[in-house]
Amino acid sequence: MRLAIALGKGFLFFLWCLIMVPPQVALMAFTRGPAAYTIPWLWQRGICRIFGIKVMTEGTPLMSQQTLFVANHVSYLDIPVIGCILKASFIAKKDVAGWPVFGTLSRLQQTAFISRARGDAQKEKNALSNMIAEGKSLILFPEGTSTDGRDVVPFKSSLFSLTLDEGQRILMIQPVTLRVEAVDGRSPDDQSVRDLYAWHGDMTMPPHLKAFAGSKGAVIRLIFHEPIDPRGYADRKTLADACCAAVRSGLVAPVARDLAA
Repeated sequence: MRLAIALGKGFLFFLWCLIMVPPQVALMAFTRGPAAYTIPWLWQRGICRIFGIKVMTEGTPLMSQQTLFVANHVSYLDIPVIGCILKASFIAKKDVAGWPVFGTLSRLQQTAFISRARGDAQKEKNALSNMIAEGKSLILFPEGTSTDGRDVVPFKSSLFSLTLDEGQRILMIQPVTLRVEAVDGRSPDDQSVRDLYAWHGDMTMPPHLKAFAGSKGAVIRLIFHEPIDPRGYADRKTLADACCAAVRSGLVAPVARDLAA
């Protein structure tokens, strides 16, 4: 039964891509400005609907000005969860660009692919600076890896320097906590249940996606914390630590859960 459900969702996924990808390709031939985020935003909302992901928000996303959103990272499924709320470009590791299907979809979202090689650091920083100069808001997972979502790994501070460079336009930072509220209609306190959504360690994507697609989906809460002005911090490490503490605070003080799938 679960296999049949997973196959059905897979069919709807590819059908939805066939409907949404061509107009996005055509649109990006003319513009990569704010209008080019609308179709990906709609696409992400459709993906959440297909896979039964209910996104609950708490706090107010800073959409009135250019922002660097920094969030904890639990799964590749975080992309539609966050992307169905924010119209912005994700920052992802370079090898994501080569993933079948998902690499192409990421490029259509105007994802910035960065290398972790030390020698590429300045080049990658320049590319991101250009995106900031173009007025784009960015979404960063500063942990540098995905976890099971029970805690937050200390943030890597390198890209926080983007908000501290003199001459760079002011880029506010908004910490975002992604908290797993329920998976398959059950509490995520059970690790096996949590891991239907969470993708971490040595897990491989195809069997994980198949298992999640066969489930009842998940309830994910996005907590948008108070924006942080980077000009109030002397260095990137202190700034990264403050953002990490804000994101972690959303995990240690959970509100009443709504387990409705």
